[in-house]
Amino acid sequence: MSGLQTLHNVGLFDSKQPPPMTSTLPATPVAFVTGGARGIGLACGRWFLEHGYHVALVDIDAATLARTDAELADSQRVLTVHADVSKPDQVEAAVARVVERFGRIDALVNNAGVAVFKKIGETTWADWRYVMDTNLDGAFLCTQACAAVMLRTGGGAVVNIASISGLRASTMRVAYGTSKGAIIHLTKQQAIELGDAGIRVNCVAPGPVDTEMSKLVHTVAIRSDYYDTIPLNRYGTTEEIANAVGFLCSPAASYVNGQTLAVDGGFDASGVGLPTLRRKAT
Repeated sequence: MSGLQTLHNVGLFDSKQPPPMTSTLPATPVAFVTGGARGIGLACGRWFLEHGYHVALVDIDAATLARTDAELADSQRVLTVHADVSKPDQVEAAVARVVERFGRIDALVNNAGVAVFKKIGETTWADWRYVMDTNLDGAFLCTQACAAVMLRTGGGAVVNIASISGLRASTMRVAYGTSKGAIIHLTKQQAIELGDAGIRVNCVAPGPVDTEMSKLVHTVAIRSDYYDTIPLNRYGTTEEIANAVGFLCSPAASYVNGQTLAVDGGFDASGVGLPTLRRKAT
């Protein structure tokens, strides 16, 4: 059954309310985090654990996921699920496993993402689809499936992870930047419809962050360029992104819906020529 069919069946698009979910488990909140084996996803998982959640970490990288599971060593509160978020059947199966284990889903973090950095003329259709399938389709599929579960327990919160590349165009990011710009608009679409059912949807757009991905593609020269452009003069940490995600999922953000929060050290606010002006000012 597709996510859209599921949402129809549980009553999102009609006036009927879904039946309450029955479970013998205590009503501990549950977070579903994609791309959860490392980086920002794992930092989000740790934030939720520190704040009393049970956590499902979903990732396509089985080996890294297994190492993360062993490192966390918390089988009572952590469930690791090997799945490809671009595949509808795998998303449905992952959600079913989480519900079977924990009985509910209260927070969804659509963090799974991939990148291809090529010039426009060198970006193939396969490159384009690879990026869109995970970054955009994955967020769509996971939200459809998890929202159907959230409705049974009164609502929840979704945070989509975009990027500063979704707010500012940059070279060699035609697929990646476009996918992240689409995520920002998808967030608004989801927020206006799911908000009516008690599910808030927001977006975090990280600037440069010290992750495994950035270490692979950012040379020393590129890092220096970013330092010059970011007013805080540094990369962010995964924990700083997780703090923003956690806030948006928490009751403290109960009236925040459909928003994109750039967690970027001021990168999006900086203008052309900022490094030169800064040097002159100092």
